Amino acid sequence: MAVDRVPVLKRCRSLGLDPIYLGIDKKSTRELRRANRKMSEYGLQLREKQKAKFIYGVLEKPFRNYYAKASRMRGMVGENLMIMLESRLDNVLFRAGFGRTRKETRQIVDHKHVLVNGRCVNIPSYLVKAGDVISIKEKVKDSPRYKEILEVTGGRLVPEWLEADAENLTATVKQLPTREMIDVPVNEMLIVELYSK
Repeated sequence: MAVDRVPVLKRCRSLGLDPIYLGIDKKSTRELRRANRKMSEYGLQLREKQKAKFIYGVLEKPFRNYYAKASRMRGMVGENLMIMLESRLDNVLFRAGFGRTRKETRQIVDHKHVLVNGRCVNIPSYLVKAGDVISIKEKVKDSPRYKEILEVTGGRLVPEWLEADAENLTATVKQLPTREMIDVPVNEMLIVELYSK
């Protein structure tokens, strides 16, 4: 399996991204020094794509597959792409506050701790649908790991399209998110322009 080993804060700096979008509270004190270089149109488009891939933890091939699927759906391609990325199971768990970062929620899913509508799902890229109930298995609910996670994520805002119950570690998808509900600083139109060349 491919693993991205680039230091997170370094990558955030190079993409001009606030680490808070990844669930990381640290701030980098260094400044990115670009000698007033003007970025080309292609450079801007590529950076937006890399930003989206980095935030959601998706590699190039699956990201391209998401784009192809989004272009076959009705509506705006960029919006469809963002909604699809946002409705991944690892991201939904992150949004519900059951993990400090998306990488951690991905690991939780991999370790078979997650039930979707009562069935065990161990695929982080599983796309949830409206009405799905996501819960953590009973036998691992009481582990110290989840107590630590809930202490850290207790103050985090849960988006309006999700309903989270921190006591019972369950979340319900009320509806699929619209683009306005997704607070990720990515300009999806630039990604569409990049792929439509």
